[in-house]
Amino acid sequence: MSALPAEDDALLQAATDLIRRRYAVGRHHIAAALRTRSGKIVTGLHLDTYVGRASVCAEAVAVGQAMADGAGAADPITAIISVRHPRPTEANQSIQVVAPCGICREMLRDFAPDARVILNVDGALASYGTADLLPLKYHRQP
Repeated sequence: MSALPAEDDALLQAATDLIRRRYAVGRHHIAAALRTRSGKIVTGLHLDTYVGRASVCAEAVAVGQAMADGAGAADPITAIISVRHPRPTEANQSIQVVAPCGICREMLRDFAPDARVILNVDGALASYGTADLLPLKYHRQP
């Protein structure tokens, strides 16, 4: 993967450190880290459940924690990255940067509309705006 700017590398490291510490088969396999404009880094851990609809993505956990800690209009989310820990049966045991799911893309457009999302595109890390990942977003009628 390509080199990241230092501030984005810190996000990658935070997410990687979290998933290395907390990975558990059938419970936690994705971690996310985000940064707010003030430079605060917040992490989130995927919560897998036996009833899939009750599972919560790492990105949503991180955004919720950031909001609880005061992120918002005065200190918006500026960047986010997610990583996946491989299952023990997989040949490649390296932690990889992964893209947010469709629901998380929708949530990021709502809560972090100007954020950059760092992705692995053909083996190189690149960042995209949330609007690039979810064009023509649904909006409620007033």
